[in-house]
Amino acid sequence: MLDLHLHSTFSDGTYRPRGLVELARQRQLQLVAVTDHDTVDGTAEAMAAGRRFGVRVLSGLELSVYWQSYHFHLLAYDFNWQDRNLCSGLQELQDAREQRNKKIVQILAGLGIAIDYDEVRTISADGQTGRPHIARLLVGKKVVASIDQAFERYLRRGGCAYVPRFLYTVNQAIALIHGAGGVAVLAHPGQLALPLDELEHLVGALKECGLDGIETFYPTQKGKQLRQLRALAHHFQLLETGGSDYHGDLRPGTGMAGGPQFSIPGEVFLGLQHRWNGAHHDIREP
Repeated sequence: MLDLHLHSTFSDGTYRPRGLVELARQRQLQLVAVTDHDTVDGTAEAMAAGRRFGVRVLSGLELSVYWQSYHFHLLAYDFNWQDRNLCSGLQELQDAREQRNKKIVQILAGLGIAIDYDEVRTISADGQTGRPHIARLLVGKKVVASIDQAFERYLRRGGCAYVPRFLYTVNQAIALIHGAGGVAVLAHPGQLALPLDELEHLVGALKECGLDGIETFYPTQKGKQLRQLRALAHHFQLLETGGSDYHGDLRPGTGMAGGPQFSIPGEVFLGLQHRWNGAHHDIREP
């Protein structure tokens, strides 16, 4: 019925927003969000496609943030994507990302790996450039065998070409999201690989910072872990959301929600509908 975690060519996906929405219609999804990293540039196209294909499209966004020693992602939904403060904040993140990319390319050159930054920009095409595009270029040049290997050897924290970048604190990010009228959701908490008591402490702290929800339904969050995450959401009275984190052809073996591998139960849709109908929002089946 829904998939609230999709990436397009405007960040590090391989489908344009229109293509994602068209695929959502084929999957018979009723509600989707394109949640590109640090940008809303694909939102207008996604919403226009939603009107054409009869799929409800929420504005969406994914931000990398930190709180104390924790680094994680926040998903934002149903905000004014043209909000001036939000757009200014996103531009600062995009500028920082661009500076990091250039430093990474310089480090790779120092390691004897010849990459021209224009080649990286060609891969990113529609939107902003990030480490996944550099990884894809490394695969294309046969420096590594896979994107995972590119991150392991060069691009992730501890890799020989890793460069940190500017991030907002969770308080700053939530303030931007709320200021634009949106809701802030902790993305794929299972990827944090924290003991349950530590995760509970973190979620409680984030709730105090203004967190609105948890992405409980996610392809790798199953069984006992899923039950624990849903219990956390209930305990802290947080909204439950779900999404596939679909990047198109970038990650073989993955797919949008609605297929046999991963789906999100209708009760999550109903919970979202109830939450939004109780405020100024309105999620309706198209």
